[in-house]
Amino acid sequence: MSTAFLSWLAAAMAVFLAASATLRQHVDDGRWLTLVGALALYTLGNLMMVRLMRESGMTVAISLSAVLQLVLAAAVGLVLFHERPTALQTAGIALGVVSVALILWPGGGRT
Repeated sequence: MSTAFLSWLAAAMAVFLAASATLRQHVDDGRWLTLVGALALYTLGNLMMVRLMRESGMTVAISLSAVLQLVLAAAVGLVLFHERPTALQTAGIALGVVSVALILWPGGGRT
């Protein structure tokens, strides 16, 4: 993976993470503006994914995005909202981290 790809992926994940946190805030306050903000952020994140799909293909881009969103959203839940997953759920999150490492492992080329 190129540095540009990883930088764009990091930016897209930041947008998706902001969207997740905003949507979680909407759950707490119920204000429609937080919902609109979350939807706008999710839309921006999905538009950013187009570039990633062009560079690496849909399989890699969507797989990375999906797993990273889950892992990073779990981190936000832990840190900002003080949520506590069970041991089994924590193991699942750890497997997500392993899956990202395997997808990004050097030597796997785009076909």
